[in-house]
Amino acid sequence: MKYILSVIIIGLFVPVYSWGQSAILETFPLSAVQLSESPFSKAQQDDDAYILSLDEDRLLAPFMKDAGITPLKENYGNWESDGLDGHTGGHYLSACAQMYEVTGKAVYLEKLNYMLDWLQKCQKANGNGYVGGIPNGKKLWAEIAKGNVGAIYSRWAPWYNIHKLYSGLVDVYLLTGNEKAKTILVGLSQWCWTLTAGLTEAQMQQMLGNEHGGMNEVFANVAYITKDPKYLELAKRFSHQQILKPLLEKKDSLTGLHANTQIPKVVGFMRIAQLTGNQQWQSAADFFWQTVTHNRSVAFGGNSVREHFNPVDDFMPMLESREGPETCNSYNMLKLTKELFLSKPLASYMDYYERTMYNHILSSEHPGGGFVYFTPIRPNHYKVYSSPQQSFWCCVGTGMENHAKYGELIYAHNSSELYVNLFVASKLQWKEKDLELKQETTFPFSETTQLKISARKPVKLTLKIRQPSWISGAMEVTVNGQRASVMPANDGYLSIQRKWKQGDVITVKLPMKTTAEILPDSSHWLAFLHGPIVLAAATDSTDLKGIKADDSRWGHIAGGKLVSLADAPLLIIDDTAKNSLPTETDSGKLVFSVKGLVSQEKFKQLKLIPFYQVQDSRYIVYWPYVSKNELPKFQAALQQKELEKQRLDAATLDVVYMGEQQPEADHNFKGENTKTGFFRERHFRNGNGWFSYDLKNIDKQAGKLALVLYGADKDRQVEIFANGEYIGLIDLKGADGNEFVTKFINLPPKFLNEPRITVLFKAKADKSIPNIYELRLLRESTF
Repeated sequence: MKYILSVIIIGLFVPVYSWGQSAILETFPLSAVQLSESPFSKAQQDDDAYILSLDEDRLLAPFMKDAGITPLKENYGNWESDGLDGHTGGHYLSACAQMYEVTGKAVYLEKLNYMLDWLQKCQKANGNGYVGGIPNGKKLWAEIAKGNVGAIYSRWAPWYNIHKLYSGLVDVYLLTGNEKAKTILVGLSQWCWTLTAGLTEAQMQQMLGNEHGGMNEVFANVAYITKDPKYLELAKRFSHQQILKPLLEKKDSLTGLHANTQIPKVVGFMRIAQLTGNQQWQSAADFFWQTVTHNRSVAFGGNSVREHFNPVDDFMPMLESREGPETCNSYNMLKLTKELFLSKPLASYMDYYERTMYNHILSSEHPGGGFVYFTPIRPNHYKVYSSPQQSFWCCVGTGMENHAKYGELIYAHNSSELYVNLFVASKLQWKEKDLELKQETTFPFSETTQLKISARKPVKLTLKIRQPSWISGAMEVTVNGQRASVMPANDGYLSIQRKWKQGDVITVKLPMKTTAEILPDSSHWLAFLHGPIVLAAATDSTDLKGIKADDSRWGHIAGGKLVSLADAPLLIIDDTAKNSLPTETDSGKLVFSVKGLVSQEKFKQLKLIPFYQVQDSRYIVYWPYVSKNELPKFQAALQQKELEKQRLDAATLDVVYMGEQQPEADHNFKGENTKTGFFRERHFRNGNGWFSYDLKNIDKQAGKLALVLYGADKDRQVEIFANGEYIGLIDLKGADGNEFVTKFINLPPKFLNEPRITVLFKAKADKSIPNIYELRLLRESTF
């Protein structure tokens, strides 16, 4: 790819490149695409109300505190007071800019101007270009400037936090042309340039081991805006080589990594590739996209379990967990998909984009407002929704953006071609061509869409209509009632070249088929789809504990009772290649019956509907299946495994999955001379010093600790303390074999009523702490 030039047009981010082909695409401004009545327009309206419900003074409070300015109101709670103070403010800037483009409401400009006025005052008060909401941020950045980059690990992802502000300022400037946003952005970028100028490459890479969002993408965009090459160099310095190098070698080394830490880095690799013409980096980004979408994603487009990439050959951890794919992951995967598509327009990119937009993003917002963090695929579990004034997770921030920008990729274009990528009811205004295209459809509830042209004078143009991978049979296109002469191409688009005139009507028939899709690990679990639409069954609405989240630290996790996997509806399918499929019972509403497939009588009345319509209910997306001969053995094995898991779950008051980023942050991890690793698909922590966690003694029933270790570990000794008091020693001599084992340590009775227990692990003199994989606080009368 050879880089030619870049231009900036207010409301439109327009890179122009050469890819060795005639069609390199641009998006239309959000203001040029108006959604007509559909599930997407409804979601956009709900998002509009959600954003307007937030208080700018509370979002600004962290920035004002850090700048030494008395805030007008106290900052919000939840993640906005737990260490990620200020991150929502950055997302809010992006969402307001997007929603202004979409709705044209003056209130959004007023909100943006108010936010920017105060941010600029904070920046001036700091005096060095810096502005941020990170608690005690100045002290942290002073340590970084001195070369103490390890200090970054003492806080909750500071670069990730401030990345949201950078990104918000970029969006405000590019979408609205606000010069104050650019001024603040450039000042903040110069601050970072100065801060990191004295750091060696090794120090930079050490620092990038901590989650830092898309800092490389941000500085590539700053370089694009300012035309100052030093920011492109800074973007490269913020590119994590530990992730980039395997991708350059076409190696998938993602298993066990925190998923949403990696995806924004790759978006940045792609953005740098676009600006520099680096085909190797673009190829690395594409390899990442291919492996994640083909090998690591479930039917609705999401990925990860407990925020981490699971092994490609084992999706069972995801099936068992209440913490399924994270919405932020899909937000960032769609950003990457968009950039890959615009640089190389292939229908395969849009197939994934469509699948994820319809099934994960659309399903992640409650019709009454509220956003979803985890979407479990565990049968008979449920999703939790945020509350506007209480919940400030990462997926609330990206959620505000997700539903404001549905129009960004329905269409795309270059000077002579108009791409119709998605079949969404909408109206496009292409001002440069003096052309309007209105798409009328009720897809996916109908198999047709009509494109109506309005033009004051004929326009010569190639109309390219995506031929999706999910169609059944031929895709038929007519123009004004006559079969169109289309040119199929290897990019997956049908092309019609002609002079378009006022009143032309293009009708596209999209025959849809119902399919069964097995998990990428080829295990005996499948999901049903009709066209690109994932189908799910709402089961019941019992024990939906915390379905509307409060402001607690773990409020985003669906903590209600886990229904045994052994009690999931089981399908009897003897041959998946020739399997029976659900029967459509109401074609106008996409309602299907599984009566002929389910083995248990009590589940035969379940109905499948589009997954995005399932709200406020437990549900099933993935179904276990076996042949008739396998049924007894399968049920017995599943039931035994589930009984063991349920017993442990019932006994557990609190649990830490060692070495995993979020669980450790959730439990106030502290330590010295300690490190994490990954073995046999599990994370661990060990070391030669010490580390500790705070455990919650729910219901004040604490009786013992349970540690998961590896039986073959030897010559390792660790002393264990609870609230400063020595309670035991574990001495591993390799006598327990090549299996994971659980060791129990009783707690003294006086700890029974302690609300919080700080558990500290300390290496015995001249020894090291063994790999510890899991720490549980158990009820006194169990195990």
